[in-house]
Amino acid sequence: MKIVGVIPARLKSTRLPEKPLQILQGKYLVQRVYEQAKKAHHLDDVIIACDHEKIASACRQTGAKVILTSPDCSSGTDRVAEIARKIKADVFLNIQGDEPLIDPRTIDQVALLFRDSAVLMGTAVVPLKQKQDITDPSVVKAVLDKKGNVLYFSRSPLPYQRNQVKNLIFYKHLGLYGFRREFLLNFAALPQTMLEKAESLEQLRALENGFKIRAVITKHDSIGVDTAKDLKKVCAIIRRMR
Repeated sequence: MKIVGVIPARLKSTRLPEKPLQILQGKYLVQRVYEQAKKAHHLDDVIIACDHEKIASACRQTGAKVILTSPDCSSGTDRVAEIARKIKADVFLNIQGDEPLIDPRTIDQVALLFRDSAVLMGTAVVPLKQKQDITDPSVVKAVLDKKGNVLYFSRSPLPYQRNQVKNLIFYKHLGLYGFRREFLLNFAALPQTMLEKAESLEQLRALENGFKIRAVITKHDSIGVDTAKDLKKVCAIIRRMR
């Protein structure tokens, strides 16, 4: 089984201009994501899928493998689907281009989900440690069934605690997805759904259409970079890691 990691990268960003090329301790943000993904043991290849030659040129100079994709792609998943039409592989992992702290072990955990032939789409969750994150709409929460399939994702507190339940665990959803190739192409062709639009969470499109998403529980959290404040926070973490 061939598994390819794809890192979507878009030049324009409302909150952080030219986000993929922002510098974190001497390296491009997307370069750090690429280097983390290359450390995973269960990826046969890693590709940066970008929409602009400026990103492509910068990344090639770092030794990264890059493929230009259409600037008309509306989401990272659409960009990954375009790569899936161009190259042969059984499974494609959508590795978010703004998570330079993504742990390679989490990438491997998602890749290994596809050893189960019943899994069409997979993702990762991590137990929430900070209580304030439960009510933070920028932190996406997930609830799972007993088989590890996702029941729902939401920006709201999930589950809602009407009653105090001992040892209740809240899970943060990490923006890392795996797809079998044919499912990915079908998923990308589906129209947006009501809940997807309401929550602004494209993974809900799969659930609304009756498909299951298998989740792996990881111990390794990650931080997305959406703003200049996030960038400073991640830079500080990287400095401490040295």
